[in-house]
Amino acid sequence: MSPNAISARHVTVRYGEVLALDDVSVQVGEGRVCGLLGMNGSGKSTLFKSLMGLVKPDTGDISIMGRDRKQARREGLLAYVPQSEAVDWTFPVTVADVVLMGRYGRLGLTRHPRRADKAAMRAALTRVGLGELAHRPIGELSGGQRKRAFVARGIAQDARLLFLDEPFAGVDKKSEAMISALLRELRDEGRTVIISTHDLASVPELCDEAVLLQQRVIAHGPIDEVLAPETLARTFGVEAR
Repeated sequence: MSPNAISARHVTVRYGEVLALDDVSVQVGEGRVCGLLGMNGSGKSTLFKSLMGLVKPDTGDISIMGRDRKQARREGLLAYVPQSEAVDWTFPVTVADVVLMGRYGRLGLTRHPRRADKAAMRAALTRVGLGELAHRPIGELSGGQRKRAFVARGIAQDARLLFLDEPFAGVDKKSEAMISALLRELRDEGRTVIISTHDLASVPELCDEAVLLQQRVIAHGPIDEVLAPETLARTFGVEAR
C-alpha cells in the first residue's frame, strides 16, 4: 500500500502569542485534488507553508510521500503555484525561464540546461497551451497565463504534489476552466493537488475532497459532506446556498 501524499499529525504552530494552527491532522491520498478552505486568518497559509517545509511546527509531524519535508523538496516532489501578489512580475525573465526553474534540481554543476531540460520545458508549455509564448516576458502574460506558466514549471519538474495558492484569483472564466481541466488531468496521472481558495463555487467541480480550517480542522472529507450548509456556517459564519 502506497503512503499518503500528505500526512500531517497533531500540527500546532504559534507566532509568538498568536495560535495559527491548533492540533491539525490531515491525510491526503495520492491522485487527489483537495481544497483547503477557510476565512482570512484561519491558518490556510500557515498550513501551506508547514506542509512545504517553510514553517517548522511547534509540535506534530509531517511527511510527504512517506518522506520528511526536506527530503521531499530535495527530490523535487513538491511544486508551488503562488498568488499573483507574491511574484515580482517586473523581473526580467521569460516564460521559458520560469518553466526551466523547475528543472534546476536536475541540472549539472554548470546549471546549464541540457537538451532534455529544454525538451521538458517545451513539452510542459505545449501542454498548458503556452507553447507560442515561450520567449515572452512573464510580466506580459495575463493572470490566467501566468498561473498556467507556473503549473508548467511543476510539470517540467515532474512534481508529484502541487500546491496552488488562490489559483483563480484575478483569472477570467476561460482561463479558470483551462486550469481546472489541466489539474484534473494531473490528478488522473496520479499526482496530488492541494488548492487553497476562497472560491467555494469552484470546489465541487474541481476537488475530490476538502478541508475546512479555522485554526483547527472543522471538517475533512468528500465535497458533499464538507460543503454541507451547517458545516460552512461553522467555518464562515454564513448560511450556504
